[in-house]
Amino acid sequence: MKFIRFFYVLTSTVLFICASASYAQSDQRAPNDQGLVNRMNNVGQGVSVQASELISNAMQFLGVRYHRGGTNEASGFDCSGFVRAMYEKTVGLALPHNASQQAAVTDKVDPNELQPGDLVFFNTMKHAFSHVGIYLGDGKFIHSPRTGSAIRIEDMREAYWVRRFNGARRVPLDEIDTKYFVHSIRVDLPYNSKEDSGINSGIR
Repeated sequence: MKFIRFFYVLTSTVLFICASASYAQSDQRAPNDQGLVNRMNNVGQGVSVQASELISNAMQFLGVRYHRGGTNEASGFDCSGFVRAMYEKTVGLALPHNASQQAAVTDKVDPNELQPGDLVFFNTMKHAFSHVGIYLGDGKFIHSPRTGSAIRIEDMREAYWVRRFNGARRVPLDEIDTKYFVHSIRVDLPYNSKEDSGINSGIR
C-alpha cells in the first residue's frame, strides 16, 4: 500500500514538472520577474487612458529581440523603432525613427515630474540622446537595449542609467496637436545606422 502511494506521488510530481516545462517553452517571452510585470501593469490604473494603453501595448512586446533598424515584432525592434511603434499603435502618431529626433519633436519634462508614457533618453554612444525608452512609473522604463538582447524593463535608479541619463520628453497624449504629425513627417529622414544601433554603444 505504501509503495502504491509513493508511486502515485512520484508520478504526479513528474507530470507537474513536465507540464510546467512545457508551459515555459510555449511562452518564451515570459519575463523572469512576473511580480515586476504585475506592478507595472498596476501603474496603468492611475494614469490617463491613452498612457495606460501605451504601457499595456509596450508590455506585450517584452522579450522581442533587438534588431538594428527594426520597427515591428516580426523583425525585432531597435530602441527608437520600439518607441515609434508603440506610439503609432496606441495613438496613430508616427514619431521619427531616431532617438535624438524624437527628443527634438517632443516637450521637455522635469525628471521629478515624470509620468508613465514619457520618453526617457540616455547617452550610450558618447553623444546625447542616443538611446530612448518609455517610462512606466516607479522608476522603471521599458526599452529595446542592444544587439543580442531583447525588450525588457529596467530601473532608471541604477548607477549605469543614472550616469547616462539625458532627460525626459513628453508627447501630450490627451492634447495631440497637428504639429506633431507634420513635424514628425518633416524630420523622419532615412534611417541613420550610426544612431540607435546599440552596437558598440556600451549598453549592457
